[in-house]
Amino acid sequence: MRAYACPNCSRLNHFEVRVCPGCNATVGYDPVLDGFRFLADKATVWRDGAGETADVVVCANNNDYGICNWLVETADSTPMCRACRHNRTIPDITQPSVPPRWAKIEEAKRRLFHTLLQLGLPLETKAEEQPGRQGLAFDFLYDPAAEEAGKPQISTGHESGLVTLNLIEADDAERERIRHKMGEPYRTLLGHFRHEVGHHFWSRLVETDEQDLAAFRELFGDERVDYQQSMNAHYGDGGGKVWTDDYVSQYATMHPWEDFAETFAHYLHMVDVLETARAFDLTPSSPYGRRQEFNVSLDFDPYAADAKTLAETMGPMSFTLNAMNRSMGLPDLYPFHLSDAIVAKLDFVQRVLAKARQGAPRPERTTQPAQ
Repeated sequence: MRAYACPNCSRLNHFEVRVCPGCNATVGYDPVLDGFRFLADKATVWRDGAGETADVVVCANNNDYGICNWLVETADSTPMCRACRHNRTIPDITQPSVPPRWAKIEEAKRRLFHTLLQLGLPLETKAEEQPGRQGLAFDFLYDPAAEEAGKPQISTGHESGLVTLNLIEADDAERERIRHKMGEPYRTLLGHFRHEVGHHFWSRLVETDEQDLAAFRELFGDERVDYQQSMNAHYGDGGGKVWTDDYVSQYATMHPWEDFAETFAHYLHMVDVLETARAFDLTPSSPYGRRQEFNVSLDFDPYAADAKTLAETMGPMSFTLNAMNRSMGLPDLYPFHLSDAIVAKLDFVQRVLAKARQGAPRPERTTQPAQ
């Protein structure tokens, strides 16, 4: 993701900013403009083909809780922004540990929605749900008694368009403990969102299309195999599939649904990382002039690129960024390998999403002012 210029002083800021550090102006992210607005600005509202100005409107979760930095689209009657309107349940904010954890969750969710909007994907709420058009909703739940006992009882997961996320995942120490317990090389809030929303888009886009469903089964396997038995085998002694180059992660081996969700998440990882690298002109090149595989170009739009192009660029890019992380004593940014079999699955995901966005315009991109 690129940096965003303050509309008041032109300072470049990160996506999560609510108050510009340069001029102390309160700003809000406009998903239609794909840029920040100064809250004293006027926005254009189109009614019956005519434009009129109106005050920009901040999301109710900003007004009520200071959580969100998005603006409500001017044509909408809802007080919620494009991301927050999908919340079905928010945690009890009277619990002292809840507000900072919920803030982290919402930051990750807004990054997810930024990518989904840039990809032009259908994003119905549960209120907009129709046959064949499953809506998306989120329950953010927290059980303080379970946390105190050291036994979180709420499972993060997805069912019929409803994503449940345990608030404990926003606690860095607890999430790292779970990562070690599960033997995972990577576990983040943003990764959770991308994975669980992958399940939603499987139901929304793949399951409802006979041709895509047949192609899915050819690549990922038959999802009609018993999920509970697959899960028991995956976590049981000696059970489950061996992690081979056919799967992007160990968890992907459990069931075709999980394989798709993991692959979907990695597609979003790649798109966002490469879009950020392009925005900051971080193209890797061989330091010795001999390793041609490092001499890649980022002169393409990652949101529209095919999977082969993404994977060929992600290889040297991830190696470069992993080296950067290691120089700070941090884990690798992207500790995964993209085999031909995985790229074929990524290609399937990319093609399904490209078909879903046909006819849906990308948000207008603003030009950053000169510094």
